[in-house]
Amino acid sequence: MHVLEAGEASGARPALLLLHGFPELAYSWRKVMLPLVQAGYRVLAPDQRGYGRTTGWDGRYDGDLGSFRLTQLVRDAVQLLKKLSIDAVDAVIGHDFGSPVAAWCALLHPEIFKSVVLMSAPFTGPPTAAVPPPDPVHQALAALARPRKHYQWYYSTRAAESDMLRCPQGLHAFLRAYFHVKSADWKQNRPYELASWSATELAKMPTYYIMELGEDMAQTVAPHLPDAASIAACAWLPEDELRVYSSEFGRTGLQAALQWYRCRTTGRFNDDLAAHAGERIEVPACFIAGASDWGPFQIPGALKTMRTAAFADDRGCHFIEGAGHWVQQEQPAQVLQRLLEFLPRSQSA
Repeated sequence: MHVLEAGEASGARPALLLLHGFPELAYSWRKVMLPLVQAGYRVLAPDQRGYGRTTGWDGRYDGDLGSFRLTQLVRDAVQLLKKLSIDAVDAVIGHDFGSPVAAWCALLHPEIFKSVVLMSAPFTGPPTAAVPPPDPVHQALAALARPRKHYQWYYSTRAAESDMLRCPQGLHAFLRAYFHVKSADWKQNRPYELASWSATELAKMPTYYIMELGEDMAQTVAPHLPDAASIAACAWLPEDELRVYSSEFGRTGLQAALQWYRCRTTGRFNDDLAAHAGERIEVPACFIAGASDWGPFQIPGALKTMRTAAFADDRGCHFIEGAGHWVQQEQPAQVLQRLLEFLPRSQSA
């Protein structure tokens, strides 16, 4: 595992583990790591399984899909800490798809992960069924007058990697448009709570979540590529920083990262999760997201379920103004403030 680390490796300095999402890397935490060290922490941010410079994973579409299941991602985090001789961390902090990994770390190993911060993606608790029934919403989306499809099921298709990796505009321009359209810079991002998990309600979300049936993700975001002046003015993700992402994904491909979505959408990997049905995260927990992020609302009712059923010790839900989905990159100072308010040793310092 490739890990970005900041802060002395001493037993006296409490540790934090930061888990990134898609299409990101450990590098996504670059803006909050050193300030957290200045607050007294040792900070670890790995490239997770299938990403960046971490090795040993099978990235073929027809490869070992089960190695990307959530419980394996939790084991990765536990074994990383063990290898570094860290018995426990003050908090595990996960963003986007790193959020469910962080949630399961805290649920399964409260003795290691003493608190948890979830960003952008709410956690609704363990599934109740080892084999979920077929979801009719996908047929209903395709049958709309304006036919649509859900992005996670698109990400699970064989074509998805090539569509993005080898798109006509190139991977770098694709990622620029993708990061832009999901940020607060895209002013059409005005999220709200949907009434139900139904085709007509889901179709109210932007097309980067509920896509046009006949388009791939590169085609979906291409019209929203910012002009040269807007790119030059993007202080939260300048071109040299975006190049870190495009060069790494250009080197490794995207399929291993997309395997995470396939594990969710196939329904084949719920058995070890459903064994914990009814359990809650018992350690202190909080949620942070950008005020312009649709992520917290893509599953109707998820925020309420998280706070009333999945968290036993809810310490707050915070929406950061001026941020979309990439909250810790768009508004790192505000995220840092919320983290330090939550972390117990920062409060007592």
